[in-house]
Amino acid sequence: MPLRPTPKAIESLSVDAFFKHAQDILKLSVTAGGNGMHRLIRDKSINRPALALTGYFKNFAAKRVQLFGAGEMAYLRDLPHERQLEILRQIIARNIPCMVVSRNLVPTRAMQEIAEATQTPILRSTLTSRDVSNGIALILEHEFAPRVAEHGTLMDIRGIGTLIRGRSGVGKSECALALIERGHSLVADDLVYIRLVGDHDELQGRSSDLNRGYMECRGLGILNIAELFGIRAVRLEKNINLVVTFEEWHAGINEERTGLEQDHFTILGVSVPHIRLPVRPGRDLARLVEVASMVQALKMMGHDSAKEFNDRLIRFMAENPTG
Repeated sequence: MPLRPTPKAIESLSVDAFFKHAQDILKLSVTAGGNGMHRLIRDKSINRPALALTGYFKNFAAKRVQLFGAGEMAYLRDLPHERQLEILRQIIARNIPCMVVSRNLVPTRAMQEIAEATQTPILRSTLTSRDVSNGIALILEHEFAPRVAEHGTLMDIRGIGTLIRGRSGVGKSECALALIERGHSLVADDLVYIRLVGDHDELQGRSSDLNRGYMECRGLGILNIAELFGIRAVRLEKNINLVVTFEEWHAGINEERTGLEQDHFTILGVSVPHIRLPVRPGRDLARLVEVASMVQALKMMGHDSAKEFNDRLIRFMAENPTG
């Protein structure tokens, strides 16, 4: 098995990278300070600089995107031009990444002057402050999420994100190909990029942009899955609900017989149900992985076949003590 990669923590994001990701979603345009798009966002939260506009800077969150809504813009416009410049200089001196103005409001002349002079981007959105705030929060939560790359093949099997692992050449891609033929979808082959997202510690897996929709199958080469099986055979991303590891069978290997003991595989600190499948001639691994995913779907709905049978067996033994 290859060595597992070390998880990466994203500590900053350039304003330019944020803008490219959010431009269409938040209806953004660059109004001023375009030469400062290299500035870094170092916090995934948003700050409303209302108190800072009055000159109060205690606990000012300078690492965050600064959102100017209707209230902030109205207050600024009531200030003389020179006072605006003075207070904006104090804000920008704290090395903020950028300013975002919502509701399609026009930045004041002082804002544009100071932005150009200090190369601090002003981004303008046509959306409401609430929508901009929610959108920025979602985008930055996604971009700042811890991430890691795992060797394997990620499939969407009846709604269950199943990561198939194993050493090179053990049959992961062949199994995935058989699953695709049965109507399931490929998410990523060979290298799966995983992010920890959401409040419920969800593991979201996806392929690289370069490899998306392609699969390497030994003896056949590189396959374009979408062209061969249709666009429904490829998914952009999927939460990981199950990990299946292929292991070469050998005499004395420990094989699970009842399913009562649940193994787990840890990714980015999250424990995912884990099944080890011995590989040997004659086994239909695609069918086994498909059934394993269906069993996991039942467990997620509160039905555990192994436990139900075990409880049934215990009741039978209690009712028939002499056998």
